Amino acid sequence: MTDLKDVARLAGVSRATAARTFASPDQVRPTTREQVFSAARELGFRPNLLGRQLRLQTTQLIGVVVPNLLNPVFAEQFQAMERSARVRGYSLLLATTDYSSEREYSVVEELLRQRVDGLVLTVTDAESNSVLSSLNTEKTPFVLAYHQPGNPNYSAVSVDNRAGMAMATRYLLEAGHRRIGMVAGPALQSDRARLRYAGYCDAMHAYGLEPRAVIEMPAHTQAEFAAIEPFLQGIEAPTALVCSNDFLAISLIAELRRNAWNVPEQLSVMGFDGIALGTQMHPTLCSVVQPIALLASTVIDQLLAQIAGDAPISHCLPCHIRPGESTQPHQETLDARIQ
Repeated sequence: MTDLKDVARLAGVSRATAARTFASPDQVRPTTREQVFSAARELGFRPNLLGRQLRLQTTQLIGVVVPNLLNPVFAEQFQAMERSARVRGYSLLLATTDYSSEREYSVVEELLRQRVDGLVLTVTDAESNSVLSSLNTEKTPFVLAYHQPGNPNYSAVSVDNRAGMAMATRYLLEAGHRRIGMVAGPALQSDRARLRYAGYCDAMHAYGLEPRAVIEMPAHTQAEFAAIEPFLQGIEAPTALVCSNDFLAISLIAELRRNAWNVPEQLSVMGFDGIALGTQMHPTLCSVVQPIALLASTVIDQLLAQIAGDAPISHCLPCHIRPGESTQPHQETLDARIQ
């Protein structure tokens, strides 16, 4: 039966180095790490992780909770986190909540039963969340992704959602638009959407304009033309729309074009997230870009620091606008609704 000593001999390293490679791969030189892993593959060797976990009281597992994987921002985040965690010797367990606060409790409990070492969470509302309160009381390490919680005991990594949407709205204002609306999911259930709406209002007020009520869609990432059609009539109809996330913006553009509305000639549309899919469509999506890869690696770094005993901290990352073909400067003569 192959053991660690055989792997070390074939890889040309000491037994201690081979053991360290499996236990903490990020602490070993890449060339050495590959030698050891290659020898293990050749010999069909797998380290006894269960025995190590029992000795160290750790599973090397991180639980990840996101609303869903239909929105590519969460899929991109998970992939980047998995890469970052893997080089640190950790694996990820994923659960989704479909934006249900009730389901958040059950999936977190299930992950804790799997004895995860810590949690990465994107919840519906971080400000009034009993799950987070319980985790904090129990001293369970966790980091919030995309949230900006008011509780200093909560660790979080995000962009400034309010400032980011204000920047998006100013981008349209500087392009000559004045009748700008915002599209979001049901009743602004997401705390991120509420902050983004506040940013939209900030920018409109700064230009002496009255913000409009949110144009509410039936789902966070899916637009319906019937829900927006009443707002597109008359001389006060918007010439530009900002959306609470990219996938909603992409769905909205599809609905508009399906109903013979030209984007951006008749209506400019802007998203928030900066997902890669937005660059592969026509028209390409103008968006506020969140640095998803940086956010993911920072989340993993902060969570592992907490697991090691550090105090919770939060990071607010920079965002920027990615220009796209879905917006253009406002020209009244192109406004088909008032010709």
